[in-house]
Amino acid sequence: MASVSSLSAQTGPANTNAAPAPLNWTTEQDHRNMMEQLGITKLRPGRNGNANATSNLANYDQAKANPYPDWPDALTLKNGQKVTTPEMWWKQRRPEIVEDFEREIVGRVPKDVPKVTWTVTTQATDRVVGKLPVVARQLVGHVDNSACPGINVDIQMTLVTPANVKGRVPVLIMFGGFGGSGYPRRPGEPEPTNRFRGFGPPMSGPSSQEMLIAASWGYATIVPGSVQADNGAGLTKGIIGLCNKGQPRKPDDWGALRAWAWGAARGLDYLETDPTVDAKHVGIEGVSRFGKAALVTMAFEPRFAMVLVGSSGEGGAKPHRRDFGESVENLTGSGEYHWMAGNFLKYGAEEATFGRKTANDLPVDAPELIALCAPRLTFISYGVPEKGDANWLDHQGSYMATVAAGPVFRLLGAKDIGDTNDYRVAKMPPANTGLLDGELAWRQHDGGHEDRSNMKYFIEWANKLMNYTPPASQPGKH
Repeated sequence: MASVSSLSAQTGPANTNAAPAPLNWTTEQDHRNMMEQLGITKLRPGRNGNANATSNLANYDQAKANPYPDWPDALTLKNGQKVTTPEMWWKQRRPEIVEDFEREIVGRVPKDVPKVTWTVTTQATDRVVGKLPVVARQLVGHVDNSACPGINVDIQMTLVTPANVKGRVPVLIMFGGFGGSGYPRRPGEPEPTNRFRGFGPPMSGPSSQEMLIAASWGYATIVPGSVQADNGAGLTKGIIGLCNKGQPRKPDDWGALRAWAWGAARGLDYLETDPTVDAKHVGIEGVSRFGKAALVTMAFEPRFAMVLVGSSGEGGAKPHRRDFGESVENLTGSGEYHWMAGNFLKYGAEEATFGRKTANDLPVDAPELIALCAPRLTFISYGVPEKGDANWLDHQGSYMATVAAGPVFRLLGAKDIGDTNDYRVAKMPPANTGLLDGELAWRQHDGGHEDRSNMKYFIEWANKLMNYTPPASQPGKH
């Protein structure tokens, strides 16, 4: 029997009611379309991080960094009432914050996202991480694309667990940015020359994956680009494009950060079925743009037990209201706008039908995003500018945001980082000072744009707070 498509070709014109073909726009076309939807005619330029630039230089003067010193209060309802009980937080304030973030900043996940079916494509028991034997699986999560066959989404994930440990183990899902699939080596394979493709000099010592396996944890590496491309041209493709059948976003549709977070949650769906994984103790990790995605993942998916937020900057732990390094205007321009909801462009608008808006018009900010993680284990990590974790990221501002989120953790019976100063005067401690006594944690290591230097501290902190003692090794498998 002839296929439907060949029959239509034989019998006459195609059905004029058929859905339009997926668009193949450039980033500039998509960005312009969103500006037109919002009625924006002019955006302010982003800050220039080049020290030799002649205009619009990024500010690195702390005395000028707080043009909007009064931030939204995570524990004040929109009607001005103070939140004084956990019940008020869960039933009233937290839903307000979620709505503001979904509408204005990261976008909404559609209610009818297609189903994901996971398949193990490769399973190997002859692999090692460092010198430790592991069981490794490569997986593909195929998203049902029957509603739009022109767009394929196949989530790529690797799961690695220690072979010599009895029982279920905690697992850290890691956004696999900057190259590498996370698939472990065969015995005898040479060590990679530089396992860390971040910024700054190559690092010596064990990798994050080696530290996790040695601590009787597992890890999963998810490839963000297999969920959603990291560019504006990809917004009519990937999971966002699939849900929109290849057509442009609406202003409150999700951006790439939320799409990557959705992909990590689908990875957790699979981990909940794996007999080697303690699904109640699964964490999420990422660095840089994937540090932003890790924080968004933790904020919106309550099944994650912990998060390691590496060097996340603007759109992550850095407050939008701070004028230090990167600015809101850098995220509303055509280079990075795809991370956010279309509505976020309004806050970089200089001329528009609604007038002018700035970061100070945002209804929520970074402290509220961190607060959405409470009371679960939340570790904010940075490096130092001298090693490549640039001032652009605003380490001090991110510390202030962490302090400002603390009262929510305390209200919910958790411990914060222990700095009870008003966020306006809170001062970041020196590098290598770990504030790790509570469910909310902070540590700036003395390395670069990576969080491997904090992985040892993250594992020790998480083990203590979740009361995890590594299971006994199986005899004969050392």
